[in-house]
Amino acid sequence: MESLDGARRLLARSRRAVAFTGAGVSTASGVPDFRSPGGIWSRYRPVTIQEFRASAEARKRYWLYKKETYAAFAQARPNAAHAVLARLEAEGRMLGVITQNIDGLHQDAGSRNVVELHGTNRRVECLGCGRTGPAGEAQERLVAGEEVPTCGSCGGALKAATISFGQALRPEVLEAAFALAREADLLLVLGSSLVVYPAAAIPETMAARGAPMIIINREPTPLDALAAVALKGDVERLLPALVDGASRLP
Repeated sequence: MESLDGARRLLARSRRAVAFTGAGVSTASGVPDFRSPGGIWSRYRPVTIQEFRASAEARKRYWLYKKETYAAFAQARPNAAHAVLARLEAEGRMLGVITQNIDGLHQDAGSRNVVELHGTNRRVECLGCGRTGPAGEAQERLVAGEEVPTCGSCGGALKAATISFGQALRPEVLEAAFALAREADLLLVLGSSLVVYPAAAIPETMAARGAPMIIINREPTPLDALAAVALKGDVERLLPALVDGASRLP
């Protein structure tokens, strides 16, 4: 496939690659793609941060959704795509990963420099005092019958340490992502629909400054025309083929 060969040549020449990853990287690990037809969002209307703060009923709906989806996150393990990215970083060929995912699988695979744009589902935080703790403890309380876990220190509302609808990304996290992208000589956009902003502004900015971009996604994205190569298919299959092929080039 000519486009795959072109992507291999780009990667072989790169010395400071950065990956930008979305839900399509983790679906092979059993993490649901919440936006897909029949996904969890077709059964639960997402709770905005404003609703969460204002309504006890909204907090109940939020934690019912978290209770239902917890097992998928807890049981998920890294797949071949996560492993390849960790290997590239260990070999000194990748600066790090910018991810929209909240599952922590990049770190499980061994990636060390990971910027989590949308936070992590592995911890909860108190909206009152800011205290954080393991998500598993909140899940145990849900299973025991609590409908809305509260903070053991101040009694405030607990929420997953993720960015909710209507909630701004943390400025320092967004800046860390842009800073990492500015150092890159190649951006690998993997499994992202590139429709969620401000995250999608990162590859847009890379393209505007002329840095080459490789996109791998099951469906077309709005930025395909800006990519040096846009490949259609499963990330866990195409990314290892790209990396292994690039390693064999002179």
